[in-house]
Amino acid sequence: MQAKKHNILLALFSLFISGFFYAQERPQVQTLNIEAQEEITPRDTLSITAQDILTNVAEIDTTQTDSIAKDSTKQGFLKGKINYKAKDYMKMSRKEKKIYLYNEAEVYYQDYELKSGIIVIDYTTNEVYAGRIKDSTGALIQPPYFKQGNSVIEPDSIRFNFDTKKALIFNSRTEQSVGEAMNVFAEIVKKENDSVYFLKEGKITTSDDIDDPDYYIRVRKGKFVPNKKIIAGFSNMYIADVPTPIAIPFAYFPMSQERRNSGIIMPTPGQTNQRGYSLQNGGYYFAISDYFDLALLGDYYTNGSYGLRTETNYAQRYKFRGALRFRYENNVTSQRGFPDYSRSTIYNIQWNHSQDAKASPNSRLSASVNFGSSQYYQDSFNQLNTPNFLNNTLQSSISYNKTFPGTPMVNLNATTSIQQNTRDQSVNMTLPTLQASMERIFPFASKDGAKRGIIQNINFQYNFRAENQIRTIDTLLFKSEMFDDAKVGFQHTIPISTNFKIFKFFSTSVGANYNEVWQLKTLKYNNYDPILEDTPIDTLSGFERFGTYNLNASIGTTLYGTFNFGEDKKVQAIRHTVRPSVSYGYTPAFDQYYDQYIDEDGEVVQYTPFENGLYGTPSLNNSNNIGMSVSNVVEAKVRDKDTTATEPRKVMLLNNLNFSTSYNIVADSLPWSPVRVSGGTQFFQNKMNVNFGATLDPYAVDNTGTRIDVFNYENGGSLFRMTSANVNVSYSINSKFFEGEDDEQQTDNTQSGGRDDDLFGRAQDFSDDRTFANEDNKPTEDTPTEAYRGKLPWDLRLAYSLTYSNSNRQNEFTNNSLMFSGNIDLTPQWKVGVSSGYDFKQKGFTYTQLRFARDLKSFRLNFNWVPFSSRASWFFFIGIKSSMLSDLKWEKRSEPDKRL
Repeated sequence: MQAKKHNILLALFSLFISGFFYAQERPQVQTLNIEAQEEITPRDTLSITAQDILTNVAEIDTTQTDSIAKDSTKQGFLKGKINYKAKDYMKMSRKEKKIYLYNEAEVYYQDYELKSGIIVIDYTTNEVYAGRIKDSTGALIQPPYFKQGNSVIEPDSIRFNFDTKKALIFNSRTEQSVGEAMNVFAEIVKKENDSVYFLKEGKITTSDDIDDPDYYIRVRKGKFVPNKKIIAGFSNMYIADVPTPIAIPFAYFPMSQERRNSGIIMPTPGQTNQRGYSLQNGGYYFAISDYFDLALLGDYYTNGSYGLRTETNYAQRYKFRGALRFRYENNVTSQRGFPDYSRSTIYNIQWNHSQDAKASPNSRLSASVNFGSSQYYQDSFNQLNTPNFLNNTLQSSISYNKTFPGTPMVNLNATTSIQQNTRDQSVNMTLPTLQASMERIFPFASKDGAKRGIIQNINFQYNFRAENQIRTIDTLLFKSEMFDDAKVGFQHTIPISTNFKIFKFFSTSVGANYNEVWQLKTLKYNNYDPILEDTPIDTLSGFERFGTYNLNASIGTTLYGTFNFGEDKKVQAIRHTVRPSVSYGYTPAFDQYYDQYIDEDGEVVQYTPFENGLYGTPSLNNSNNIGMSVSNVVEAKVRDKDTTATEPRKVMLLNNLNFSTSYNIVADSLPWSPVRVSGGTQFFQNKMNVNFGATLDPYAVDNTGTRIDVFNYENGGSLFRMTSANVNVSYSINSKFFEGEDDEQQTDNTQSGGRDDDLFGRAQDFSDDRTFANEDNKPTEDTPTEAYRGKLPWDLRLAYSLTYSNSNRQNEFTNNSLMFSGNIDLTPQWKVGVSSGYDFKQKGFTYTQLRFARDLKSFRLNFNWVPFSSRASWFFFIGIKSSMLSDLKWEKRSEPDKRL
């Protein structure tokens, strides 16, 4: 009996030892090639079943809702090899015809990749099961990771059939890349084939935390096509696991990676006292092709106001890209029959087009258009565009440039430009301007291209310009009256010049210019008519021309002066560069182009028929001018703070200091022109720019403010009389400057005609931004900061302007103002900003805008506030940052009171 027990214990010990060595065998990677009717011989002959062993080390999920049909009598068939490995345990059971893998198990088959804590392969049914295992604390770890191509699913457990490609997935998590991360979670997923999944109790969110998302869309049942779409039944939104009344009976979520999908743009409801209830920015988005798209948007107010907009983006790689936007609004204020009732229509066109330089080296088309009603930015009910409201000028231009290579090379340019003044509603247009120029020719230069001496440097050039100029007001646009004051002109210029050295140090140039102007309309003044009590002026149509010429010469040199203080000094040296120059210009009188008429006083008045032309008039008197100018630059060599630097650092003390004036030899009075002084410099490592200027008049003025031919010092004054002066200081700095970085970032408001900074505030456009992106929509990264030593990123811009006027002895400052704008990140999520200014002359604050922004991870919150002025208003917005779910938002605003 004792011997029998001893034999049983010995057998069990042998089984334990053989199992231990099996678990430690290497290599761990095995290849399983299963063909039809082929038997597999296991590597061990243990009689202990794998199920008995695995029960003690892990809990296997046993879901009874598997709908995958199984036939245990049917032998499986696989079309490739299965590679598998595990860290702690691999076992092939001959009895169960299964392979068991435990701890960091991995299986690879075709384009399928499966990783999990435990994997069981049934090679009779060609099914694989994967689940989690427990660690020493009892927590479930190593959930399955299932990848097919680019699609990844991370469930709690999964059953997959290699034959049918069907699978049951429990508590799956997957991330879809649709330009932004879209996470999909479902309690049960049935994989029908490689491209179709059916969901039950799913969650869709852009939150990074799939286990505890900020929000999600609950989907009861749905069909999921990876990287393409999700079609769901009844769905509603949950915020922090709290259901909201935001629900729809069915839903469609596009997830295409190729391009944006067409779809409805949901409108934003609102209400204002002036226009009633509204639906804004609703419409339809057409993803027409990979090269361009189209969005049609509209607004409607219950008092009859409405707006229509169309927006499109287009691009072709290595050729061109652009965007076009058209807006039309019919604004109705109050209700018909009330005294404050009014109606107006406004419109705006924006077009940006740029061409890749590689597309056509010899031709280029570019456009930057911001054109429309002068009151658009003031009256539009779809935006609070502060930069454009304060900007009085709107610029538009479309140009085409063509170069014809050859000898000589010819350049042709056609430009259409429009300049609008929103204050007086004036519009200046050139439709179009044609320019042609021939490159400079050196007829006497040697064949090797070297130019030596006065003869070989002789050169000439030809330029042509034709222009059709229209001056009108915006209310006459697109009407026949806008062409009443149109002007057409043609100009030909031929400059001839040469340059040479005198005494090696003096650079000399001599030249002449011929200018010819063609006009299609001229003027004829008649003698004063006492009956009409007016001087009749006739406009004559027909071709007329005049030609003028002038001579010019200049001589200049460069002088250097260096003051050395020693290498042991902080300031080692200062260098002063002086560039004096003297010029001479002669223009003869062209009185042959002048005629006479008798005015109301009976005096003979000379005039030229070419008055009111585009390119000036011929001179009536001789002009012999001697011009004098001096330019100064001051630099310093300063010992570098970096002790490892071998060379001193150059510092610019004075970028420029210029003096200029002229003397007219043939003038019978006031021959000296005022002295113009201008200069500029930079401080604080070029962060502060200072520019200044002044006009100094040597002559005195009488009691009426008219200049008289008496020097100011002879009239009891100083040598010069300052008639005007100006100082402009701009300063821009941010926190990265003190960290040794130079990352200057500015808010660009020029997209719609504003400034290139936020000194006037930031633009707030309420229209849909699917084609014109808003930088606030870009996802931000959370930057971890220390609790007590965290960095607060900030930026600051200052602009100071001072203008002095004394042309008529008024001795006053006409402008004295300071503008400032700053932003600070109080936390990685909280950002605040302000744009304002102070007018020291009027003693009051200028236009002020306060900004607040909060990054709520999946959401963004913005609040812009203009606390005072006639544009007092505020705007509040909260919505999902993802562009795909951007319709899930809420906004509220208070419009400016237009009656003020």
